[in-house]
Amino acid sequence: MAPMGGKDAGGQDSRFFTTQKKGEMHELRLELHSTDRTAKVDAVKKVIASMTVGKDVSMLFTDVLNCVQTGNIELKKLVYLYLINYAKSQPELTLLAVNTFVKDANDPNPLIRALAVRTMGCIRVDRITEYLCEPLSRALRDEDPYVRKTAAVCVAKLFDIAPALVQERGFLEVLHDLISDSNPSVVANGVAALSEIAETSGRDVMKISASVLQKLLAALNECTEWGQVFILDSLAKYTPADAREAEGIIERVTPRLQHANSAVVMSAVKVILSYMEIMGNGANADAIRNLTRKLAPPLVTLLNSEPEIQYVALRNINLIVQKRPNILENEIKVFFCKYNDPIYVKMEKLEIVIKLVSERNIDQVLLELKEYATEVDVDFVRKSVSAIGRCAVKLERAAERCIGVLLELIQTKVNYVVQESVIVIKDIFRRYPNRYESIIATLCDNLDTLDEPLAKASMIWIIGEYAERIDNADELLDAFLETFEEEDPAVQLQLLTATVKCFLKNPEDTQEMVQRVLDMATEESDNPDLRDRGFIYWRLLSTDPEAAKLVVLGDKPVIEDDTFKLEPNLLNVLIGQIATLSSIYHKPPEAFVVRAHSRGASSDGVLDEDDDDEDEEDYEDDNDVAASSGGP
Repeated sequence: MAPMGGKDAGGQDSRFFTTQKKGEMHELRLELHSTDRTAKVDAVKKVIASMTVGKDVSMLFTDVLNCVQTGNIELKKLVYLYLINYAKSQPELTLLAVNTFVKDANDPNPLIRALAVRTMGCIRVDRITEYLCEPLSRALRDEDPYVRKTAAVCVAKLFDIAPALVQERGFLEVLHDLISDSNPSVVANGVAALSEIAETSGRDVMKISASVLQKLLAALNECTEWGQVFILDSLAKYTPADAREAEGIIERVTPRLQHANSAVVMSAVKVILSYMEIMGNGANADAIRNLTRKLAPPLVTLLNSEPEIQYVALRNINLIVQKRPNILENEIKVFFCKYNDPIYVKMEKLEIVIKLVSERNIDQVLLELKEYATEVDVDFVRKSVSAIGRCAVKLERAAERCIGVLLELIQTKVNYVVQESVIVIKDIFRRYPNRYESIIATLCDNLDTLDEPLAKASMIWIIGEYAERIDNADELLDAFLETFEEEDPAVQLQLLTATVKCFLKNPEDTQEMVQRVLDMATEESDNPDLRDRGFIYWRLLSTDPEAAKLVVLGDKPVIEDDTFKLEPNLLNVLIGQIATLSSIYHKPPEAFVVRAHSRGASSDGVLDEDDDDEDEEDYEDDNDVAASSGGP
């Protein structure tokens, strides 16, 4: 049997992207007027190819438009794609195609009816919208589910251009009716359109009632995976009347956790987490515990995907463990890094390991982190050493073991390992003052290896803070002062403060040194922060040394590990945005999305074509679903 033209012919379409010779526009114009259908299709493909690579082929607008009078659906799709792209720049000429759109919207072939309505919706020209309303109204009530689901999306596009017109013609009410449609794909697109309109207008146009809720849950089992995502996202925004209703919805949503599509899984997780808040604890404690057990396996399964999906999953899991750490408290092993993980996945796994570490698993975690600290990737090694310090700050009983591992790493004499260790040990000293100072001698032995500003500043802070316990503290500081003017501002500020601390603890031996530092800070520095601090110290020391002691040597607030920890209110917002860009950026949508009322037609056209373009196979699938669900 001979192969059908579709896919085999499509595989040769790359030839249309080859560089054209001179005079190509004239040749294309002739080919567009050819009587041979194949030549005409090839000519339009060449035009589309030129348009795709950025060439201006708008001068062929009329010639391409003449090709729309055809029964060939492939040619019609190509012409409509061209029209979408150039409608904004040629609005007057686009009006010439209106009669064709209206005629095609009444075509016996449902594919052509849907194509006409979709194309009219994609053309962002105000004067087209008045002609769109009648065909759109018919398409929303069309007997074919493929046409109805296409029309539903078109209402959202029309709302973007003319919101008043959508309300005036009652399209919102028709969308609400589509939620009760017998075809689950139509229901899903109706929900997607209403959600889009709700976001654009800032109003709740969804209005989920008890009957609508049941229809959404019924459609959830039958529609496509992306339809399920739309329905789950709308359920996540719904607030159940009470804990019992929330539990009932969760029961219907839970099977989605086993879905093969990770987007469906994450959307289901979002619904369940949102409703768990409504269920509270108390009487529902057992139900919450059961849900917690059910949520862990699907999240763990996501980590067996490609690295890109793993990263997105890890960013979402980062939020989930901040909200409910008990969900994954027994699964810390799955977040241990593999040798072939990309660096961005490793870094994100480390963050989650730190959030899940506890006294039960600290020994296991320290063994892993110690191993990571011997790897070749410098950034990953630094992050691993830092993680050991953060574990010490988080777990008081494990701090000594963490310090032991850090001292072992310092003994390796690897430059960047030693420097990162000094930085985190400073944090440990601040978290547990006067407890682990016995290790200062080891740190002082490695002074010569420090060449990074942050490591130097940390070591200088330790010397100043514990000057009374270091016999040669003044000599150590003096060594740093020799290069004072070349140092980073952070190091200069620490040197100034540490020298003043040293002077207040041992004034006889350090008077000359403190005078020299104050002179350099106030007279030779261009840094306003350093100069101001120098003047404040000078004034304090010269007028009231006791007050200086209270200010400079006063008790420091005990630090906690709040690195990357989100505010509770922001965390609640982001939990409601799981499976969106917000959950990856860890920022609310308004922080990075700028809403515009009218977007460019050309970019919109390309996106719409990618999103909406569904060929005959899709149409057959929809009809299969319709048949199985009793639809038309």
